[in-house]
Amino acid sequence: MQERNAWVDYAKAIGIILVVYGHVARGVFNAGLPMDETRYVLVDSIIYSFHMPLFFFLSGLFFYDSLMKRGTTGLIVNKVDTVAYPFIVWSLLQGFIEVVLSNYTNGDVTVTEVLSLLWSPRAQFWFLYALFFIFVVCAFIYAKVGRGMFLPILLGFGVLYVFKQDLTFGTISSFVLGNAVFFTLGVAFNEIKGYFLARHVRLTWLFGALFMIGQYLFHVTFGLNWTVGGLPVLALATVSIMFMVALSMWLGRVRIEWLLFIGASSMTIYLVHILAGSGLRVVLASFLGVDNIPLHLVLGTLVGIAAPLVVQAIIKRYDLSFLLTPPKPLSATRLHVRRAVPQG
Repeated sequence: MQERNAWVDYAKAIGIILVVYGHVARGVFNAGLPMDETRYVLVDSIIYSFHMPLFFFLSGLFFYDSLMKRGTTGLIVNKVDTVAYPFIVWSLLQGFIEVVLSNYTNGDVTVTEVLSLLWSPRAQFWFLYALFFIFVVCAFIYAKVGRGMFLPILLGFGVLYVFKQDLTFGTISSFVLGNAVFFTLGVAFNEIKGYFLARHVRLTWLFGALFMIGQYLFHVTFGLNWTVGGLPVLALATVSIMFMVALSMWLGRVRIEWLLFIGASSMTIYLVHILAGSGLRVVLASFLGVDNIPLHLVLGTLVGIAAPLVVQAIIKRYDLSFLLTPPKPLSATRLHVRRAVPQG
């Protein structure tokens, strides 16, 4: 019998490994190193067709119970601490490092771009930006409905996703319409989670086959790329997410400690991996003259995962938790609780 929710950490681990690899590969390709463009574009599109939707899905799994426990205001305040705070801190930290090292990297980042984070999120931090506003929007929606409305809400956001190009009117709406469907899929999945847990082996084979067929039809038969969006990408992402979920539940029958640790540390890895992976690429290519693509991809991915774990250990060892969570005087949750408790 698998540990309760161990499969979630396995799913996070699979997702974050794909995130790191995807960014490493993009960095290598954009640096002009001798990479097979056709193969790169294919693998990039397969990964990007579902790996970030998977994280929005996983973020939605525990949303409703948290909302019922904390209330609308309490949940939003909590997300200021756990999502908005690291978004701001690491957007500034990574951004200014990129400004200083712009002569050695692929980009030409300016101070103005770094300081525009509140309306124009940069690099991988767009996910936290989008996630925060999805939490806000969904907190108001789900606070007024019961579980019987999970499916209608999911279908509604599915329609908005398909027609998002015609409905988008700004940065925030673009992020919400482009990703809330996967978040609400996570919310609705709780209603059938028991069914999956009881049949995860058969469902792994079923959705694994659908994943292979769907990816082949999408990328090879029809020659599409994940950027086309619309119903085909929504269907492909949904099938891929269900495959990852069933596979993670299967893995949940055993304990793979290092993989569970990666999954549990996925937030830190997400925040730090660009600095680690890009740094290694610069050292290999610019200073050592290494242009071996497999070496770049393998070492870049390993360092992109390992270095953030070292940073996490340093943060814990030297009490630098302010890099990940707000100090008590700045904690929105603490301030909210203090105001809610009558004084005197």
